[in-house]
Formats: sequence, structure tokens, C-alpha cells
Amino acid sequence: MRVTVLGKSPSWEDAGGACSGYLVQEGAATLLLDCGNGVFAKLRAQIDYTAVHAVVISHLHADHFLDLVPWSYALTHGPRKGTARPALYAPPGARETFRRVCGAWGGEDLIESAFALTEYSVGDTLEIGDMRVGFAEVSHFVATHAVGIAAAGRRFVFGADTRPTDQLVEFARDADLLMTEATLGDAPSDPEAGHLSASDAGDHARRAGARRLVLTHITDELDHAAARRAAAEAFGGPVEIAREGAIYAV
Repeated sequence: MRVTVLGKSPSWEDAGGACSGYLVQEGAATLLLDCGNGVFAKLRAQIDYTAVHAVVISHLHADHFLDLVPWSYALTHGPRKGTARPALYAPPGARETFRRVCGAWGGEDLIESAFALTEYSVGDTLEIGDMRVGFAEVSHFVATHAVGIAAAGRRFVFGADTRPTDQLVEFARDADLLMTEATLGDAPSDPEAGHLSASDAGDHARRAGARRLVLTHITDELDHAAARRAAAEAFGGPVEIAREGAIYAV
């Protein structure tokens, strides 16, 4: 399984960057995990957008789904319209949210017309080619789901956005790669912020027994070296900061 970082920014993009988006490939199957601001252009630099089989959205904050809008325009109005209709798996309430967003200026069914939309539940398991995708609810401001993707005996876990929570620790148990947010950088833990510090991320990875830890959802305005040190001290192992274009073999 190969995971390519398309965007790793929090709710505002890094200079020249993109918000949450991760391309996951296994065999002939291709999945996009989250599609935040700026991700569609980054996707196009990596792969033909009509070749993506499925999109999975972790939660309904704009920095995790907003680039479904330009992608939908490409699929329904662009020169290659009608060549693909990828599966789109999103949390409960997605249909209403997408309709409200798109209906603010035009056809409210824009995203539904471009994608085959299914609203998933926490207990669901999706099969996308040889990949099996599962979910666990974590603690954020809206219903938010960590996403686990397993293939060929290996497992990648994306923690999505969360404050400190034992649910993520349990869900990420023995993950080969845990990619989790560190929005607060090396600042002290603050559960009221709804996000993790780098130390929180390292602590969650250590308690889960994860083999590798990558920090994401962290702005370029923070000190990445300090965040990496804080996470590594809590994790007890090496830590990387996600960068756009980075590829992780799982």
C-alpha cells in the first residue's frame, strides 16, 4: 500500500500548499482520503482524476471536503465529462451539507451528480479493491472519524481531527503507520482546542503501539523541528512531519 501526501495543512493552506488530502493506492485500486482546499490540483499533478475509484471524507469541515466542488465541475462540465463517477463515502449528514454549500450559488446536487454518494456509519467496512476501510469516531467539534485502511496484512490509520481521546489509541492499535494531526505544534495540550499537540500525538502513538508516526494538519508557520522533537520524546521513536509529495510505503 502506498500513501502519498497531497495536502497536510490545517484549515488554512501553507504557502503554495493544500489542506487535508491523501492518495492511497494498492494494486489497481486508488482511493483519496479527504479532499480539502487545494487538493484537487495536487491530485491532478499525481494521477488522472478520472482514475480515482473512491473518495472517503473523514468529517464535514471545509478543509476536509471543499475541493469536491471543483472536482465535481470537472466531472460534470469539463472536457472529459461523463468519463467517471467515483464512489464518495462521507459521514451522516453529508448529502444535506453538500446541498447547502453548493446551493448557495447554483445547483445543490452538484456533488451528487458527479459522485456516487454513500453516507457511512462507524460500524461499516468498505471494500475498495483489495483495501478494507473502517472507521472509529473521535472527539472533535463535529462528528469526525479516524479512518483505518488495511491491505496485504498491513494497516494505515489516519486520525483525522481530534482532541486527546482513548478511542484513537484503541483504533490505531499496532498500526504500521499512524498519521495524526498536531495542529497545536509544540504548545501544551489543550483539550478545549479540539486538536492535538505534538506531544499528544506522540503519546497516542506510543500507547497504540504504532510502528511509525507522521504528524500532519500542522501549519508551516509553526516550528516543525520543535514539534517533531516533542512528538518523538512522547512516542519514544522517530517521527516525521508530513510534506506534500511525500510517499509512505505501508
